Amino acid sequence: MLKIEMLTERLSVGKFAGSFIRDKPDLTSRLLLRGLHAASQRRRKHRQPLKAPQAAPVIPHTVSAASLAYIRRLTNRPSFPMGLSALPLKRVIDLRAPGAKELRPARLYIPYGKVRGVVLFLHGGGFVHCGLNSHHGICCRLARASGAAVLSFDYSLAPEHKFPAAVEDVWAAFNWLSAEAWRWGGAVAVAGDSAGGTLAAVLCQKVREAQRNGANPSPPAPVMQVLYYPATLGREETPSREKFAHGYFLTKAMMEWYGSQYASSEEDLLNPDFAPALQKDLSGLPPAWIMTAECDPLRDEGALYAKRLTQAGNVVSYTCVRGTLHGFLLFYPMMRKARRVLHQSGRALRAVFRARK
Repeated sequence: MLKIEMLTERLSVGKFAGSFIRDKPDLTSRLLLRGLHAASQRRRKHRQPLKAPQAAPVIPHTVSAASLAYIRRLTNRPSFPMGLSALPLKRVIDLRAPGAKELRPARLYIPYGKVRGVVLFLHGGGFVHCGLNSHHGICCRLARASGAAVLSFDYSLAPEHKFPAAVEDVWAAFNWLSAEAWRWGGAVAVAGDSAGGTLAAVLCQKVREAQRNGANPSPPAPVMQVLYYPATLGREETPSREKFAHGYFLTKAMMEWYGSQYASSEEDLLNPDFAPALQKDLSGLPPAWIMTAECDPLRDEGALYAKRLTQAGNVVSYTCVRGTLHGFLLFYPMMRKARRVLHQSGRALRAVFRARK
């Protein structure tokens, strides 16, 4: 297991620390935080008028089915009208794709022009919430920028489906999509934000292991992995987890709660399928495009994963976006930096797909 001293040492080297300068939200992020706080206060006042105020928010370990359903309804809303987001695309198709045990909801985004390649997109949400609607606009922009088809896949969520249910669903979906990729030239990439970035990284490792072990059949390796502010560690602490533990949208308490919903045991936290940065051998993995947010508890583990991939001989493009918060891509309608990230990552995918002509 990686030691904290090693984390700190690796994060202090070269470009992986060079972007961390201000460590404070930019103006747009500060306005977003104020708006989210005000909305939270209004909901709390409306739903719990008789409860005395607390010194600090307390997240219960378990939530009722009704509360979980409410959280999922709230977080699976699009940040921009879905019809308008889809206007620049040729077609958006709702379908069902194979998971490990059943057909799961999915949505296929087809851009105009000659479509080269297909991207399996995995949404974030701490393995507990969000879905096809919350990430609809992101997928629309990614399809347009990349010139590739994008399949957004709704894997099974915790706590009803504990680790490794999401990994098994994503594995099944990738195998199926690889068999269908001939429709777009045969090349497949994977992408995801937050928990979805974790699953995308794990998926690349599992494909590599299947090929090394001579599994027959084994799917072709993804041509690229695009990871937006991924979670790559389990219980290990990093400087950014402490520095941005409170007040920066994603909190340390929320991270611990998500982990408790997803993991079945303490041993799960040490499994590379749960925390991909704990994988000892990171050689032979697809080219990676990794982005972290500067004011994000997950920042250092995303940088760490980029560093370890580079040290293992992989091709890696890494950037830390200054002044931003975890999950800022969801707010792309009001954040120019989010739109720029989606455009840049889409162009990187376009270049990889076109190089395979």
